Amino acid sequence: MFPVQEIKNEEIIWGNVIKWLALSVVAGALTGALIAFFLHLLNQSISFVQSLPDWRYALIPVGLLASYYTVRSIEPTAEGRGTDKVIEAFHYRAARVPFMVVPAKILSSIFTLAPGGVVGTEGPSVQVGAGFTSALSVLLRFSEKERKKLVICGVAAALSAVLGTPIAGAIFGVEVLFVGNFFYPVLLPAVISSISSYFVCVAFGISYAVPAVTIPPLSLAMFAWCVGAAAFFSFVCIYHVETVHGIERLFKKMNLPMPVKSFISAGILLSVAAFSGDSFLGMGTEGINGVLSGHAEPWYAFLLKSALLAVTLSGGGSGGVQTPTFFIGASAGGLFASVFGLDIGFFAALGLVACVAGSMNTPLAAAFMAVELFGNAIAPYAGAVCIICYMLTGLRSLYPTQILVQPKSDAFILAEPSNKKSWKVLPRRILRKNVFFRKKKKSK
Repeated sequence: MFPVQEIKNEEIIWGNVIKWLALSVVAGALTGALIAFFLHLLNQSISFVQSLPDWRYALIPVGLLASYYTVRSIEPTAEGRGTDKVIEAFHYRAARVPFMVVPAKILSSIFTLAPGGVVGTEGPSVQVGAGFTSALSVLLRFSEKERKKLVICGVAAALSAVLGTPIAGAIFGVEVLFVGNFFYPVLLPAVISSISSYFVCVAFGISYAVPAVTIPPLSLAMFAWCVGAAAFFSFVCIYHVETVHGIERLFKKMNLPMPVKSFISAGILLSVAAFSGDSFLGMGTEGINGVLSGHAEPWYAFLLKSALLAVTLSGGGSGGVQTPTFFIGASAGGLFASVFGLDIGFFAALGLVACVAGSMNTPLAAAFMAVELFGNAIAPYAGAVCIICYMLTGLRSLYPTQILVQPKSDAFILAEPSNKKSWKVLPRRILRKNVFFRKKKKSK
C-alpha cells in the first residue's frame, strides 16, 4: 500500500501535467494558425512588390516610415526587435505583453520586409506569439508564474512555426531568457506547443524545405577543420553583434527626427542595391539556400548584411535578427570553405547554426536546429562548433535584455550581486592568486 501523502503527490503531478498538456496543445495550435496567417500575408505582400517595375525601390523609405508610424500609433512596445522586447517583458514586466502588439507587429513587419528591409520573421512571430499567449493568460486569470510559462509556450510555438524546427524552437524559447541557466519544468509544455504549432502550419501550407547538405563521415581531420571554422565563426559573431549595436548607437546619437533617419536608412539600402543588386536586401533566404547548395556568396556578404540589418532597424524598421544571422553565418561558412577548398554547403550549414549559438547565446537550440534541418550525421560537428562559438563570443549578445546567470569563465564576477548586468573581469593579480591557491590545494 502506498502512503496517502504519496498518492496525493502523484495526483498533483499528473493533474498538473494533464492541465499543461491541454494548454500547450491549444496555445500552440492557435499561435501556429496566427503565425501561418502572418507568413501567408507577408509572402503575398513580397510577391506583389516584386512584381512591380523598378520604381518599387522607392517603396523602401515609404515602408520604413509606415512601419515606424504603425508601431507608434498602435503599440509603441512593438518597436524594433521582437524577441528582445519579449525577453525584456519577461524579466521586467512579469511577462505582460500587450495584445495590441499582435496587429502592430504584423503590419509593421510587412511594411518593412515587403519593400526590401533587412530583417527577419522570427522576431515579429515571437512577439506575436507572446502577445497572444499573454492575453490568453489574462483571460484565464493565471498567476504570474503560470503566465510566464504560457508566454514561453507562445514563443516556442512561434519559432517552430517560422523555422519548422519544433524541438529547437522549444529549446530556444527556454534557453534565450537566461544565459547559463535552463528551466526544465517549462520544457515539456514548450515542446508540445512547438509540435502542435508545426503541424498546424504544415496543414495551412507553410513549407520548410531546405537544400540537402552532404555530411562527411566523422574523422579527426574534418573535426579539426570544424574547430578552425568555429574560431572564425566566433570572430564573425563578435563583428556581427558589435556592428549591429554600434550602428544603432550611432543613429541614436543623431539629433534628427525619425522620418529623416528613415530616409538616411533607405538611402543606404538603395545605394547598396544600386551597386550590388538587390540580393542583399530582404531576409536573405535565397542567398541562404544558394550557399547551402554550394554557391558561395561574395567575400564581403556577411560584413554587409550585418550593417544593413542595423541600418534597417535604426531607420524605423521592425523585424527580427535571426534570419539575417542565418545568412551571415551561412555566407561566412561558404567563405571559409572556398578559401580552404572544402565543401561549401557543409560549412555553410555549420556557420548558419554557429552564428545563432554565438550571437544569441543559445548553443543547445542551435545544435538541435542543425540536426532537425540537416540530419543526425551533423550532430557531433554542429555540437562542437556551436559550443566553441558560444564560449568564444564572450558576454556579447544581439539581445541586450538577456540576463547572464552563469558566466562563461571564472574570470568574470558580479560587481553588484543584486544586479545581473554588473559582470566584470577580475583583475589579473586576483586571477593569478586564485589559480595559485587552486593548484596548491590540488597538490595537497
